[in-house]
Amino acid sequence: MNDDQIQENQTAMEKKDPVNESGYFVNSAGDTIYYVNKSDEEWRRELSEEQYRILRHAGTERAFTGMYYDNHDKGIYRCAGCGLPLFSSDAKYDSGSGWPSYYKPIDEKHIVEVPDDSYGMKRIELRCARCGGHLGHVFPDGPKPTGLRYCINSASLDFEKKVGESEE
Repeated sequence: MNDDQIQENQTAMEKKDPVNESGYFVNSAGDTIYYVNKSDEEWRRELSEEQYRILRHAGTERAFTGMYYDNHDKGIYRCAGCGLPLFSSDAKYDSGSGWPSYYKPIDEKHIVEVPDDSYGMKRIELRCARCGGHLGHVFPDGPKPTGLRYCINSASLDFEKKVGESEE
């Protein structure tokens, strides 16, 4: 991705950010969560190059390359940008897509859904409700009980393994 494309993505993200006048990020339930506001320099310093590209510029990692798509350990997946708990391994399943997939978040208030019609597709983008980081997309082809597939970039996540649990 060149600098012009990064700037174009950043401008598009800024236009879509549902931030109210108090500087809080408004989630899909209408609740507000504190919006972590860091400079571009701070984000670049704190995130890896891949995390920065995905979280701050709505990038996507290649399928089957992320470190968590085939992770079977028990634990919690947190936002790599701010640490907000997003998904539990209990809701993780193998969708065959090549990205970590979950049928529900830990708390719906931790995820913001934003319409995304980029690349000629109509999708729902998912962002962290605390820092606004791009996580992935949600699709209506998941398993019961929700019928949803939260398709998430591994680079958007940090995994906190449950103490005393081993790999399945």
